[in-house]
This record gives sequence, structure tokens and C-alpha cells, in this order.
Amino acid sequence: MYTRYAILAFASLFTVNAQSLLPPSLSYNLIVSHIGHDFLANYSWETTDDPTNGRVDYVDKATALKDNLTFVSDRKFVMRADSTKKVAKSDRGRASVRIHSLEAYDDALFVLDISHMPEGCATWPAWWTLSANGPWPHGGEIDVIEGVNLGPRNLASLHTTSDCIMPKVRTQKGSTSSTSCDTSVNDNQGCGVSFPEQDSYGAGFNAMGGGIYIMEKSSTKGISVWFIPRDSLLLLGGEPLLDLVLLSTPDAYFPTNENCDYSKHFDAHNIVFDQTFCGDWAGSESVWNVSTCAAKAPTCQSFVDNNPHEFADAYWEINSLRIYQPLGLLR
Repeated sequence: MYTRYAILAFASLFTVNAQSLLPPSLSYNLIVSHIGHDFLANYSWETTDDPTNGRVDYVDKATALKDNLTFVSDRKFVMRADSTKKVAKSDRGRASVRIHSLEAYDDALFVLDISHMPEGCATWPAWWTLSANGPWPHGGEIDVIEGVNLGPRNLASLHTTSDCIMPKVRTQKGSTSSTSCDTSVNDNQGCGVSFPEQDSYGAGFNAMGGGIYIMEKSSTKGISVWFIPRDSLLLLGGEPLLDLVLLSTPDAYFPTNENCDYSKHFDAHNIVFDQTFCGDWAGSESVWNVSTCAAKAPTCQSFVDNNPHEFADAYWEINSLRIYQPLGLLR
């Protein structure tokens, strides 16, 4: 397991500069680094209606820049929701941002370093990937970071066409919440894995300064996700050792198997960051009414419409996204 003790033992053999690129990997080669203004040049701002029925108004790039919902500060890329205006009933929703990468990636290792993710009642942020070819759910969807409201744990999930089932028992640190990835089953719940770390999502994640999420998308092994808290990173001078991570037990593991052939369900994917509100998950009565958020407003929509100040912490602050491709022997 990728524990603090393992890091200490391994780190004693290396000196890592926090300002350098991630240490070289014997199995992957760095191909892309997105830092600061790179996000402005390599992503599109999507303005279509939210497919999850959120109370959100996704704005275009020009509007996001003008209204300070998208900006770069100290080489950090920030995208956030409006926290200054009430929302009229006739409006589409609270202004927010959803971006898609211009490039799509097949087998790859994605390393995301973030200082802050959106938190708070009614929030539903996600970092995910989806097929560049589609139409959804053809080609698959991978939710790497996702959660709602005040939840403390991350949920990683896959969403696919029919005939994709994960084994109940597999090598991972997280807890399997569902095994069918088929979007037509269980109201598109997907095959999810809840992370064991209490600080892997939301306010707890932000309080410790964030951390790093790593997602391996492999046609031979399947899909794996690791979470490394900021305090563990500090032991390494701020950077994870990728080969050590790849040898460790992932938080979530979705193996290609006899009941889910990777090649039939996943192809090249675009990267997506978004922040919606309420919708099919965060705003459903069964979820809203059992959370402490219900004490603030009778419905999720009324909360979003009438409490702009509650969304001051509904923002992404991204230090970097680095993308690696496997070396020849792993292809």
C-alpha cells in the first residue's frame, strides 16, 4: 500500500525538487503538462444544458473571463461558480464553468495536482473523461473525482453500454458500491468505488491543502485511481514517485475482465472539469433531505437560487495536470 511509512522509506533514497517535473518513470513518458495559462489554450468552454439536470448556467469562455469565473493566479488555474448574485426562477441556473480538453487520449496516465475542489451544499463537482467519438455512453465515461453536498469521501465510477460488470472482489483500497457499469441499470448509478480516506473529497480535502489524483487508463489492465494526500506529498518534497504509485494498491480498480472487455467499452477520451448544482444526484429528495443542508433550505434549487454567499468555496484551484503515455513495452 502507498502509505506514509512506505513513502518515508523510499524517499530516503531520493532528493526531489518540488518545483521540478514529476520524477521520471520507467513505464511512462511525459507528453503534456497543463499549468496555468495552458488550460486557457487547450480546453473549450462548454455551454450546453447540463445533462444531469443541474441548476447551473454554464457560461462561455469570454463570459467566464469577464466575470472572473475563470482566471490564472500564481500559475494556478481557477474555475469557479458565481457567488454574488441570486438566481431568478426563469434563469437556467447559477453561473459556472465546464471545460473539455481539445485533445483525446487512449492509454495514458493522468496526474492531477489540485489545491482546492468545490465544496458545500448543493455542489456537484467532477473531474472525469468521456469518449471523443460517442455518442454517450458509447466509448465510456470515467469519473475520477466526484461527490455531492458535504460528503467527505470521493467516489470513482465507470459508465458504459451494456455488458460491463466489475468483479465484487478485487485488489483495491476502496469499497465497491455497485458492480454494473451499464447506464441502463440502477438509474445510471454506474459501477462505483467509495474511497477509504475521509479527506479525499470536499472540505476535508481542501483543509489539508488538497493533494494529487492519478488515473491510469490501460487497455491491458483496465482503469485504476490513486489518491495521495498533501501531507504525504510533503514527505517527498511535493512530488510522487510514479513507479512506486503504480506498484501500490489503488483506491479504485476497474479491471478488464471476462464480464467487461475494455476494448468494447472504452476508446480515446477527452478530459472534463465541471461544477454543477443540485441535479439528479445532489438535488434528489432522497439525498438532499437526509443531509444537514436540508436545514438551510427546503429544496436544493431554492438553496442555489437564494444563497449566493454559500458558493464562495465552490471553485477548482488546479496546480497542474500532467499526462503520460506508456513506453513501448506497455503498449
